Amino acid sequence: MNVSEPFIRRPVATALLMAAVAFVGIAAFPFMPVASLPQIDFPTIQVTASLAGASAETMAVSVATPLERQLSQIPGITQLTSLSTVGATQVVIQFDLSRNIDSAAQDVQSAISIAGKTLPQAMTLPPTYRKVNPADPPILILGARSATLPLTRINEYLDSFLAQQIGQMPGVAQAQIGGDRRPSIRIQVDPARLAALGLTLEEVRPAIVSATTAAPKGMLNTAEVGFTIAANDQILDAELFNDVILAYRNGAPIRVRAIR
Repeated sequence: MNVSEPFIRRPVATALLMAAVAFVGIAAFPFMPVASLPQIDFPTIQVTASLAGASAETMAVSVATPLERQLSQIPGITQLTSLSTVGATQVVIQFDLSRNIDSAAQDVQSAISIAGKTLPQAMTLPPTYRKVNPADPPILILGARSATLPLTRINEYLDSFLAQQIGQMPGVAQAQIGGDRRPSIRIQVDPARLAALGLTLEEVRPAIVSATTAAPKGMLNTAEVGFTIAANDQILDAELFNDVILAYRNGAPIRVRAIR
């Protein structure tokens, strides 16, 4: 006698038994604790750093390498990749599924602070990080244009009003602005005039940066009351940059208009 003999002798009972097993399986399937397509959020953090005017090679050597050296020491990392372009570096860190994303973000912040001592001093803004999910593509892309307004003004309206309102809607995880163009002033320098005056670009750049700062002048204190000087040195008109003093030669000031 073998195992299959009773089922062969009683085909009706065998058919009923198989139908009962199939019915129990179908009835129990919706109550299974594991979904057929589980929703997995990979703990991923993206670090972004910028250095105006730096080439991709410079960003990779002077910015990406120090960041990677410190970030790679964080426990629980499964993948670390970086991308360096002109003036920007992006480092993507993916952690193990068992790693808490909030504690990982704290470790990333500590690593950025330590790496800041070895980053170029010319970086005006420290590296920033944000939590991302590479499995979440954008589900809605909106376009904005105007026949009368410049792109900088459109970007200002989108950043100040539209993106903030969309980001506050229920179910929206993130609202980003792509292809934006922020207001900026570019000064074209004549290398021949610069050499004739005995100046270098490294001397011109900090002079222009320090000439326009949104910082208070200070305070005036008396015996009874104190006054805050609200004025600052921020230049809002491009024409005023021509009067910025870059250096002094033979007791005479050299202004921006002299090197253009």
